[in-house]
Amino acid sequence: MDTRLTAEQDEIRRALRELLHKHGGAEALRAAVDSPAGYDPALWSALAGRLGLPGLALPEAYGGVGCSATELALACEETGRTLAPSPLLATSVLAAPLILALGTEEQRTALLPRLAAGTLTAALAVPGPALTAALALTGGNDGQWAGGGRAGGVQARQGDEGWRLYGQADQVLDGHSAGLLVVAAHTGGYTRSRTLLFLVAGDAVGVVRARQTALDATRPQGRIQLRDVPAEVLGQAGQDVLPALAGLGDTVAAVLAAEAVGAADRALERTVEYVGQREQFGRAIGSFQAVKHRLADVYVGVQAARSAAYYAAWATANGEHLGGLALAQALEALRSAAGEAIQLHGGIGFTWEHEAHLYFKRAAGDELLFGPVHRLRDRAAEEAGLFVRGAVAV
Repeated sequence: MDTRLTAEQDEIRRALRELLHKHGGAEALRAAVDSPAGYDPALWSALAGRLGLPGLALPEAYGGVGCSATELALACEETGRTLAPSPLLATSVLAAPLILALGTEEQRTALLPRLAAGTLTAALAVPGPALTAALALTGGNDGQWAGGGRAGGVQARQGDEGWRLYGQADQVLDGHSAGLLVVAAHTGGYTRSRTLLFLVAGDAVGVVRARQTALDATRPQGRIQLRDVPAEVLGQAGQDVLPALAGLGDTVAAVLAAEAVGAADRALERTVEYVGQREQFGRAIGSFQAVKHRLADVYVGVQAARSAAYYAAWATANGEHLGGLALAQALEALRSAAGEAIQLHGGIGFTWEHEAHLYFKRAAGDELLFGPVHRLRDRAAEEAGLFVRGAVAV
């Protein structure tokens, strides 16, 4: 493996950092978070029109750039640095790859070019806090996470007029604003129980959506209620969607790891800058050995997480599956960097006006959505066959 970034990868990072710096800043971030959509449409249009970011990892045949998960991870590292709220994760990391992997040629042709251009946003809707289960990040996804039996989750039934959905999905990333919903629904009752994915227009009759209050406001979430809503099966009705979801989970974890590394790195940068300026007892607090040791530990953690995230992204593009381990490492690094940022900023670090709490909430929110860390590692150990029942495998 060559760890050096290519000229194209360096250019992606540079251009994206410049654009985010131009549109960024604390005031712009808070204004975007407080908007109804939860993100800045002007910034999203710039990311799509100038950089082609939504279609970065989509094939050129469908209007994309044709890059791999590695380039997508590098881009998300930059958006993570600024905590820039955008539909990138929901649209380009979660929904679009499923349409590419499972959709019919007609569905791909109709949807992917619009997703790549940023004119259409999408969201993956799974019931309740079941996203990690659906993506097989913390366990197998062959259970009843989509809603088993006749109640719970989202149910699907087929009639003379096609498929209809009913039920509710909470904590859907960008679910309140996405133009297209990819909904995981249960069908077949007890005897022929199975999970299918359906395409639903965000403004379809019977869809009721509302933005939810979330711990991490920079990652907006919505509640989706489906009341006898017409839907189209993604791909073929008899298709097994579980392997595709599990395969997607590893890529999602690698990209999220890179994003968390970007956030941790920026939190560390801000803290190092602050302790070099703030004085106590006639000297900068950054000159105290105890402070140096604490920040050195954070630095080592961030660099280790960056190495893990980069390797996981590269491995994903080459058929290996290490995303869960990289995500666990990155979430720990972000939690540590954000915690030290609050502590070492002193009194100002605890205030609502300062940005330190936003990084801390991103760390806590990501663990709630995609973790926890110990379960990510437990799943990775299980997949690697490190342990067998009652003994250690040798």
